[in-house]
Amino acid sequence: MAAANVPPPEPWLRGAHTNLDAITRAVLHALELAEEDAARWCGGLSDNEMNSRPHGIAPVAFHLRHIARSLDRLLTYADGAQLDAAQIAALKSELDAGGTAESVMAELNTGLHSAATRGRAIAADQFNTPRTVGRAQLPTTVGGLLVHCADHTQRHIGQAITTAKIVIAMRG
Repeated sequence: MAAANVPPPEPWLRGAHTNLDAITRAVLHALELAEEDAARWCGGLSDNEMNSRPHGIAPVAFHLRHIARSLDRLLTYADGAQLDAAQIAALKSELDAGGTAESVMAELNTGLHSAATRGRAIAADQFNTPRTVGRAQLPTTVGGLLVHCADHTQRHIGQAITTAKIVIAMRG
C-alpha cells in the first residue's frame, strides 16, 4: 500500500507510451511532467500572483504562456512551415500583464495536449529530415525540434515553479 502524500513516480517511470519510439516517448513524458508540475506548484496561485514580478523577474504567467506558444512554434517548424502572423503576435504578447490564473493554466494545458498530439504524429523515420528555424533559417532537424520541445518546456516549467515559490513565500 502506498503511503499518503507520496507523489506517483514521474511519467518516465510509469511504463507509459511503450508503443512509441524512445524519442517521442521521452518528449511526451516531459510534457506530462510539465503539466503535473504546473498543476502542483502554480495551480493554486491567484490572478495577481500569476502575474506578479518579484524583483523584476518574469512572472509565472509568462513562463506558462511561453511553454504553450513556443511548443506551437517549434512544431510548426517541424512541420516544415514558417510562423504565421497570429503566432508572431502571440510571441510578442507573452510577457503582457494580465490574464487570469485560470486562463493561463488552460492555455498551458491546451498547448501541452496539442503538442503531444502533434508529436505523436511525427514518425521516427522523419527525425533526420532537415528543417530551418526563424527568419535566419537556422539549421536543425525534425528530431532536433522534437527534443527541443522537451528540454525547452522543462527549462521554463522550472522557472515557473521557482517564481511560484517566491510569490507564495511573499504571501506573508
